[in-house]
Amino acid sequence: MPAPRPAAVLFDMDGTLVDTEHLWWQAAAELAAELDLALTDDDLPEVLGQAVEHTAAHLHRSSRTGRPEAELVARLNESFAAKVAAQVVPRPGALALLAALRAAGVPTALVSASPRRVVDLVLAAIGAHWFSTTLAAEDTPRTKPAPDPYLAAAERLGLPPARCVAVEDTPTGVASARAAGCAVLAVPSAVPIPAVAGTTVLDSLVRADLPFLAALTAA
Repeated sequence: MPAPRPAAVLFDMDGTLVDTEHLWWQAAAELAAELDLALTDDDLPEVLGQAVEHTAAHLHRSSRTGRPEAELVARLNESFAAKVAAQVVPRPGALALLAALRAAGVPTALVSASPRRVVDLVLAAIGAHWFSTTLAAEDTPRTKPAPDPYLAAAERLGLPPARCVAVEDTPTGVASARAAGCAVLAVPSAVPIPAVAGTTVLDSLVRADLPFLAALTAA
């Protein structure tokens, strides 16, 4: 008998497949310093896992700067893209899991809150061929924590969200996937994620295989 396998797996990108959350934090911290701000742990929910517009709005409010919010968005995008272009490191177990899914014929989606420019930089580094479809921040009316990105990914794959496993690393991403109705595997990168109904937490993708993922939707 063939081993159980999931119907589809939907992957977050930053912090889940590639180790870029620290680069996003650096970009935000550098811009904050220009605005005479110092980011602390209290700022983590407004930065990690958030779209660039959300973080820019947070910096704009916190600094009360006269600089246009759109300028802060552009600066964050430029800084983050440059850092990603210089350093893309897959997280442990990520490429091995993608290879196993591809070999088994399991459809996959990349579901990111990063802009398309950054998504394409990462895809160029790790390979776009791993994914049946990819979504960036511009591809849905709302991005995470709204359910739109995961709903769109499931629709593109022709599956109900409840048959899909979403893999995330931040509370914002987990909230998005859960709101869409996906089973969720959380592999925290920078902030802890509590294990709650509908969410399974592992410390690494190294421990995730196809039967394990299949069991998440079966549960």
